[in-house]
Amino acid sequence: MRFSAWQIIKQGLTGNKGWTPHWRSPEPKPEYDVIIIGGGGHGLSTAFYLAKEHGITNIAVLEKGYIGGGNVGRNTTIVRANYMLPGNSEFYSHSLRLWENMETDFNFNAMHSQRGIINLFHSDGQRDAYARRGNQMISQGDDAVLLDREGVRQMLPYLDFEQTRFPIFGGLYHPRGGSARHDAVAWGYARGADMRGVDIIQNCEVTGIDIEGGIVKGVQTSRGAIRAKKVALMTAGRSSQTAAMAGLTLPIESHVLQAFVSEGLKPCIDHVVTYGMGHFYISQSDKGGLVFGGDLDFYASYAARGNLPMAEHVLEAGMTLMPMIGKARMLRSWGGIMDMSPDGSPIIDKTDISGLYLNCGWCYGGFKAVPGSGFSMAHLVAKDEPHGPAAKFRLDRFATGLGLMDEEGTGAQHNLH
Repeated sequence: MRFSAWQIIKQGLTGNKGWTPHWRSPEPKPEYDVIIIGGGGHGLSTAFYLAKEHGITNIAVLEKGYIGGGNVGRNTTIVRANYMLPGNSEFYSHSLRLWENMETDFNFNAMHSQRGIINLFHSDGQRDAYARRGNQMISQGDDAVLLDREGVRQMLPYLDFEQTRFPIFGGLYHPRGGSARHDAVAWGYARGADMRGVDIIQNCEVTGIDIEGGIVKGVQTSRGAIRAKKVALMTAGRSSQTAAMAGLTLPIESHVLQAFVSEGLKPCIDHVVTYGMGHFYISQSDKGGLVFGGDLDFYASYAARGNLPMAEHVLEAGMTLMPMIGKARMLRSWGGIMDMSPDGSPIIDKTDISGLYLNCGWCYGGFKAVPGSGFSMAHLVAKDEPHGPAAKFRLDRFATGLGLMDEEGTGAQHNLH
């Protein structure tokens, strides 16, 4: 069933009894052209674009839990294209353009809201750095506006502009940035892929990868063996564990990143706001909750939960930036498992095993990259050659040192993400 204004009226007048499931629950077939391990945003978008752009529909997306239960439903929902360095800037610019049309593509409301992002700066040095970043964004074809202090005050009057240690000097405004409903993005891509014939198989854990003579032959799962001509590993924070089934060792560390949401409030924060000196970011959801986060928990873990000291650290930064947040009650928190790469940039590449493809290392950028990642990964799997905007996301850059992107400008050093 396609969604439309007519369907809403029709179903409303007939007791809402005619709605059909968003996707099927098929049994696994013995063999597929492509198996995608991981039913998160990246895996589902890859399946969608393989079917839509390349006509490959004999695909199985294998998810060990349920759709929307992993990182795609455990993030702070921010969408942006304000990267600076070549390799990342053109990729996220391409991804943002896909965001702007994807709801029409898969006929589902992902609640994508281009409310704008304001990155605050608190020193002359930060102002210069953000001016350079804004110029790079504009040269890439994206939008950026450098705001002075009064410009920020007009848009964000609730901030504490007179912080003793880090007064607000201004901000870099990215009008096309914003947020989206994270689980709705997963549901939309799942729906769109299913409509094109893709099998989405939940509660199907991959337990092994079958390789013969350096060629991938399929996978072993909790629901039996499944053969495939091509297999794509797309398991985010679990990438190292999944790759190990194929004998691969990845340059990935898995860390916990916590997110928080307050009780529902009347609309008060119209944009996404980031604190340049406190690593704190916040927006307000359509349901009224304040959604915010900050630093990694800085210990390696596969547990999708955080700890209280980091919660205190994030809340302290929020109180420093906007004291009004102290009047809100925190409703809940959750943790996502971040697959952190040494240079802060992702991997979309073939492996040394024929027919085995890898997509991981998204660090903080996983959610905003969902459309671009899926589009580029689908191109790689279908054509066996990299997609232009993702051409620099090579796996071998960590072995050779050539092409390291160093998005954060800190050098290729672990734990300085």
